[in-house]
Amino acid sequence: MISVINLDTVKGVQNIDEGSLVFDFYCIALKRYFNAKIKYGQQEYDFDEGIMSFMAPGQVFRIELEKDATLKQTGWMLLIHPDFLWNTSLAKTIKQYEYFDYSVNEALFLSDKEETTIAGIMQSIQQEYHSNIDKFSQNIIIAQIELLLNYGERFYNRQFITRKITSHQMLARLEELLTAWFNSDEIVKNGLPSVAHVAKTLNVSPNYLSSLLKVLTGQNTQQHIHNKLIEKAKEKLSTTALSVSEIAYELGFEHPQSFSKFFKTKTRLSPLEFRQSFN
Repeated sequence: MISVINLDTVKGVQNIDEGSLVFDFYCIALKRYFNAKIKYGQQEYDFDEGIMSFMAPGQVFRIELEKDATLKQTGWMLLIHPDFLWNTSLAKTIKQYEYFDYSVNEALFLSDKEETTIAGIMQSIQQEYHSNIDKFSQNIIIAQIELLLNYGERFYNRQFITRKITSHQMLARLEELLTAWFNSDEIVKNGLPSVAHVAKTLNVSPNYLSSLLKVLTGQNTQQHIHNKLIEKAKEKLSTTALSVSEIAYELGFEHPQSFSKFFKTKTRLSPLEFRQSFN
């Protein structure tokens, strides 16, 4: 049901199958050295620094090792079968930790102090299930897992803030992407860009992008898309003589009523009321 592995004690592994792997359990890994590449989807990552990654059951990945090489790794790995969480507080709340849907290349970089904290919690979990099992054991382990997950969330928020250059470049690229979309025929042909499309264009996972934007701006990806739509609608209402129906069509709405309802929800004014405020 649950296992903590000290990767320093695992002997080198050879002849890794080149096929894809699918875990049926949660995997939280803290790795300092890893002489292979992990592919998750179309992305790959070299584990050459102390980083932490999270994987949920059913996610597909590959381990690629050079021919005749022996897999070597250091660090810790926590494996949790979903059944272990039944009838506990984590059964539902574990799905709220969005980083389980981040790609491997969006892993968490840790400082030495943070790495020591995470390794200490993993060791405490290991010591608990190696002790005499009693009616308190599961609750104590669940509490330690929750502590580990909350530290993961704290460290990701820290990473978004401290890696300002990368984060702000992502924000600038998002703005460029949305501006280009709304200034082209894409909005008429395909409507609003989806969160999945935006994330794919920016080469990140949807959850990672939304989490980063929430930390930087307080709004997720969908809200940024809607903000750009309202900005464009206001521009057309205040600077053109187009009817509300024509503007609705140019912004990808099939029905003017849908556009008017959306606009009023976001601005508390109908499109006509907003236009009249400029006269």
